[in-house]
Amino acid sequence: MDSLKEGVKFVFNNKTILGALSLDMVAVLFGGAVALLPIFAQDILKVGPQGFGILRAAPAVGAFLTMFITAYVPVTKNAGMKLLTAIFLFGVCIIVFGLSTIFWLSVFALFMSGVVDGISVVIRQTILQLKTPDSMRGRVSAVNSIFVGSSNELGAFESGLTAKLMGTVTAVVFGGSMTLLIVLGTGFFSPSFRKLDLQKDLDAHQE
Repeated sequence: MDSLKEGVKFVFNNKTILGALSLDMVAVLFGGAVALLPIFAQDILKVGPQGFGILRAAPAVGAFLTMFITAYVPVTKNAGMKLLTAIFLFGVCIIVFGLSTIFWLSVFALFMSGVVDGISVVIRQTILQLKTPDSMRGRVSAVNSIFVGSSNELGAFESGLTAKLMGTVTAVVFGGSMTLLIVLGTGFFSPSFRKLDLQKDLDAHQE
């Protein structure tokens, strides 16, 4: 328990790591429209099971392509701004998806959400690797897993609850809008995170 507490304390005392984890959690919590895809496929876009399969696969395809691209294109320079931009664009994609009544536009919006979400995941993992000392690496990874796992489940709950209260389309647009507001707030009130650059950390780590 003491070891676990030490890991949690390290994460909450490190503003860079906590900021990266919190941004990702907020994006998934408010911007996660995956739980509502069956409703969109059946009632809004009217594309049936086949269309639902395409919609469900679109974010994964986008994220998969991003992983290949970021293997060759570094994201360490201006990492803070890139992370904020990626999550902001994720919110925009969710809003476009929520408002769309055209199937292939919805597919494209979900595909792009996967692309920018993939970028944010790569940057977040890079921050964790470069900003965590070796002695804390396992515990910080465990805390990260808790953040990711809980945000996915809570995001599905939030989507269902807001859809019940506001309606499906309004709930998705609300979630995307909240993501945009939180990213803008973080960028405005945390200039140090906005100016975060990991290139020096990477060079030191390689040495």
